[in-house]
Amino acid sequence: MSAALRSLIHSGTKLWLDSIDPDLVVENFRLGATGATSNPIIVADLLKSGRFDDRLRELSSTGRSDSEVAWQMTAELVGAAEQVFLPVWQQTDGNDGYVSFELDPLLEDPELDLPHAERVAEYIASGKRWSAGHPNRMIKVPATPAGLDSLEELAAAGVPLNVTLIFSARQHRAACEAVWRGLQRNPQRSSYKSVYSIFVSRIDVYTQQQVPNLSPAAQGLVGIVNAQRLWSANRNFWSGKSLPLDQEIIFASTGTKDPREPAWKYVSALAGSDIQTNPPATNAAVAASSEKFSRRVDALPAAEVLAEIDRLVNFDLLEQTLMAQGIEKFATPQHQLLRLIQSKRAELVA
Repeated sequence: MSAALRSLIHSGTKLWLDSIDPDLVVENFRLGATGATSNPIIVADLLKSGRFDDRLRELSSTGRSDSEVAWQMTAELVGAAEQVFLPVWQQTDGNDGYVSFELDPLLEDPELDLPHAERVAEYIASGKRWSAGHPNRMIKVPATPAGLDSLEELAAAGVPLNVTLIFSARQHRAACEAVWRGLQRNPQRSSYKSVYSIFVSRIDVYTQQQVPNLSPAAQGLVGIVNAQRLWSANRNFWSGKSLPLDQEIIFASTGTKDPREPAWKYVSALAGSDIQTNPPATNAAVAASSEKFSRRVDALPAAEVLAEIDRLVNFDLLEQTLMAQGIEKFATPQHQLLRLIQSKRAELVA
């Protein structure tokens, strides 16, 4: 492990990989990663590589639909990563070592426009189904209206949860309250784990485009400040709940979008607590750097910077805008994955 990554982990940060590439999972496990996350973009990129053509050819010969092949491949890739991190899960008594499995993004597809109750019921049913038999699989549910309304039942059933696509305090609070309500009906809540994925860099892209009048001192810090505040709110919410396992924040979307900024901008600013899911390129840049990371997650900017952010940034509009974009980014990759599998199957059986 490099000195930079060692200092990041020693600061108190758990490092999860934003990939389930089998080679990268093993490599980053050796670098100190203790978990991983997945999504349709990651799965599609792996299938595009051709490395899994033999398995696709086998599945194509079984009469499965494109959707069934997509979910089977996702389950196998996530399952392989789970085996790598299972020792961590065992050593920490379930407090770490998870791999996130994203439920069907098409439930939120605006074009399908499924009824709210149908979406909620499917989140609950599929969450239970894909979680069963996988102790260190974490079910990823978006903080949409339907996703939030499914959390209570999933927590009551003991399904480990990664509530994703969180941009605001309102979403985070609603998610925590729903999970806690469910845990009141869960007799095994002493072994229960949930995490809340706060998106960071997307917020700074938003403010650069939509709030250009922020001063240079504040521009580029809104995503960090928002994440720091939600981290503090999360600690306050779960404090005193007498749960042995940590209910944690995941700092997601930690890759910098501006090439002029250091690759570890968000890694450094949020070091010191909970979990970071970093893209492979970000982890590689951190590992190759000479940076020495220390706890900064609770070091807010100056009061005048915070006051400027609160005065100029409409967080309700921010949530509304980024959620609309997020839902589109959520559903589109699943459509692309299905089209990729369709074309791959045609090519492989030709």
